[in-house]
Amino acid sequence: MAKKVLKRVGIAAGVILGMVLLAAVGLIVWLTVTEYKPAPVEEAPVLPGHSKYLSIGDSLTILTQNTGYGGLGADSDFFMDGGRGVNPSRDQVQANLSGLTTQLFFDQKADIYFLQEVDVNSSRTQGINQSSHWHNSFLQALGSCSSSHALNYSCAFVPYPLPPIGKVQSGVQTLSAAPILSAQRVALPCPFSWPVSAANLKRCLLVSRVPLDDSDKELVLVNLHLEAYDDGEGKAAQTKALMDFLTAEYDKGNYVIAGGDFNQTFPGALDAFPIKDASLWAPGVLDADILPDGWQLAYDLSVPTCRLLNQPYDPDSGDTQFYVIDGFILSPNVRLDSAETLDRQFQYTDHNPVLIQVTLEA
Repeated sequence: MAKKVLKRVGIAAGVILGMVLLAAVGLIVWLTVTEYKPAPVEEAPVLPGHSKYLSIGDSLTILTQNTGYGGLGADSDFFMDGGRGVNPSRDQVQANLSGLTTQLFFDQKADIYFLQEVDVNSSRTQGINQSSHWHNSFLQALGSCSSSHALNYSCAFVPYPLPPIGKVQSGVQTLSAAPILSAQRVALPCPFSWPVSAANLKRCLLVSRVPLDDSDKELVLVNLHLEAYDDGEGKAAQTKALMDFLTAEYDKGNYVIAGGDFNQTFPGALDAFPIKDASLWAPGVLDADILPDGWQLAYDLSVPTCRLLNQPYDPDSGDTQFYVIDGFILSPNVRLDSAETLDRQFQYTDHNPVLIQVTLEA
């Protein structure tokens, strides 16, 4: 009798295991078939607005902010950084978006915004179209807005961890008080191979072209969010592709400003904010030697631009890991007048905004 029971248990276990394996294989096949495979260069949608034109000689302010898809406020941690959090609640997302809206467009106004981690239709953010939210908020605050958006993460179902992340459609967005004539999504090298690539990010540059009055040259705005969870080779390859693109645009006579989340520390940042625990996530290192003569990095070391999400933010604990990984690259014809990291205490996202003022030199 006991042998029969054991035999039946073994058969049942085998059937269950077979079903699990079959489901896993089916999921991988489905993710492979539906994998997001953008072309090397694609047109990116532009929402036009009644905007003011820029001219050579003008000064303007530009702000970069990783919005953390409205899900990574001070009370959050994240499983990829050593925490446990996966998907935020709808209340968290709405509260973070509301707080960021006030900080970005009413407490501090800029002429141009580079935003990263902007969801448009994701399970983790309950399908809220954040791209429309940011466009409308900018329009309300400044009275004019032209914007572009490009996906860098599009997956019908991200199956990890447990509970899984689910559907993700997210990317980078550029908002401008000056008209964006056109925009392109320029693909960056992907360091991940199949099957991991099927449910992973496809990084890109969002290139937005702003005409300059009485000139055949353009202001080329490059919004970026480089690789985070790779072995370092992905960041290096993407940074090289970035610089190749920027220098090619400058060689055409254009004015070039690239900015965003580099996931690499800027020069001197490790001295200002040393790595406290090497077992946790650490960014790459952005070397100033990548820049040709006359090019410039624009950043501020006085305030960290990012915190590690291994735990909720506790400013009094003294053990929070900080980084400076957000900033800008400027072509030689763009003069840096000031650079400041705005200390927002990571209240609504895990990044602080970086604000620069520049002048388009004749």
